[in-house]
Amino acid sequence: QLQLVESGGGLVQPGGSLRLSCAASGFTLDYYVIGWFRQAPGKEREGVSCISSRGGNTNYADSVKGRFTISRDNAKNTVYLQMNSLKPEDTAVYYCAAIKVLLFRRCMFHDEYDYWGQGTQVTVSS
Repeated sequence: QLQLVESGGGLVQPGGSLRLSCAASGFTLDYYVIGWFRQAPGKEREGVSCISSRGGNTNYADSVKGRFTISRDNAKNTVYLQMNSLKPEDTAVYYCAAIKVLLFRRCMFHDEYDYWGQGTQVTVSS
């Protein structure tokens, strides 16, 4: 069964860092575009970042550019989201998602994705 599992969330002070991981089981991520999305209470799910299957192309929401970095290690079947300089407005449940075939310019749209993880909570607060 295809499954994505996020980990690495938690409580962090403003200005702190977290690294989220998205591990796949039941399939290999090599041929999949991976996206990170987040959803805060009362808000719609929004695209945070995405990475092409080989890692050569990435995209970021304007709100996280320069602070977040997406990367992948296909040998470990895992995609990462390094989050630095965290702000209270980054507080949300973070999800990773996978899609095998995608026009890359659509990678920040959550309705394009077939497979989703259960999410991990990130809370930025002093």
